Amino acid sequence: MYERKIIPNLNCGLDLIGEVLYGRWKIRLLWFINEGYLRPSELQRKIPDASRRVLNMQLKELEEHELIVKEIYPVVPPKVEYRLTAFGATLIPVISVLGQWGDQNEERLRTVILKRLEDIRNLKS
Repeated sequence: MYERKIIPNLNCGLDLIGEVLYGRWKIRLLWFINEGYLRPSELQRKIPDASRRVLNMQLKELEEHELIVKEIYPVVPPKVEYRLTAFGATLIPVISVLGQWGDQNEERLRTVILKRLEDIRNLKS
């Protein structure tokens, strides 16, 4: 298992939120769980670029940070569902505003991201 070598700086709200939400898929996982996609297989279909292993790791971290709860039903085969906690639900308006900002600045963001990727490719060549 991965052991962290550098202790995170937790001195301000931005550091704290970064620690909790750092991970490529966590914001999308929270959003989709809020939208009603509760089963791991549903989440995998909504985020096909993510491996099942990575999604499971990030779901576990969200659970450890008390943003979601995992409910395991005693049936065969086992049924698992995730739900937002009340604490996790407080993040949804923030995620919504971030998404709106991204939509409003989509063209500019896409341009700068593609330029950066091109610069990285040129450095490797």
